[in-house]
Amino acid sequence: MANHKSALKRIRSNEAKRLRNKYQHKTTRTWVKRVRDSQDKKEAEELLKETFSKLDKLVKRNIIHKNKAANLKSSLTKHVNGLN
Repeated sequence: MANHKSALKRIRSNEAKRLRNKYQHKTTRTWVKRVRDSQDKKEAEELLKETFSKLDKLVKRNIIHKNKAANLKSSLTKHVNGLN
């Protein structure tokens, strides 16, 4: 157990940040799933824009790696372009 006030505060703030990051990551995964499940090209393109924005935000905040985001964007774009 931590003995210093600053260490106790760091534990509390790290937990809060961990939960926030987990929520944002899970939300983005849901958006990715929506894009993959969509069958309408017009709807998928709109979802794709929002999903790209969310992925870029996760990369900016170091929640996911930039290459993972790039791979997801690439695969989602291929999926949307393959729709009728």
